[in-house]
Amino acid sequence: MEIFLDVLKNKYADFEGRARRKEYWTYVLFLLLAFLLAYFILLIGIALESTIIGGLGGILVGVVGLGTFIPSLAVAVRRLHDTNRSGWFYLLGIIPLVGLIVLVWFCTEGTKGANDFGPDPKGGNEISEIGSDDLV
Repeated sequence: MEIFLDVLKNKYADFEGRARRKEYWTYVLFLLLAFLLAYFILLIGIALESTIIGGLGGILVGVVGLGTFIPSLAVAVRRLHDTNRSGWFYLLGIIPLVGLIVLVWFCTEGTKGANDFGPDPKGGNEISEIGSDDLV
């Protein structure tokens, strides 16, 4: 939750630098949970035929969607930067099946050390491989 709030508060429209897999996927997880909660409220309103609850759910879905559009784009661009790719590659996600390449890039480990987009976000104080005693 801390990472999700950090992206929303401190990195809202930060398209520079790099984002680790942990930052990206934690943000995506909490965003998914926020949307599920909003849709759940919307569906309860529809099931109960309550215009107040349904309207509240619809407004909540809209607020979550609009409020997280820019930070979602920013964290995705920073994630691509971590793999030493331009943020413009994110547009490949529009093309059916080709967008899977972008998904694979989101899952791959970032480049070790500094790259064209900034220093390594791991900072060199974490173990690079599971079971390794060597620090990066």
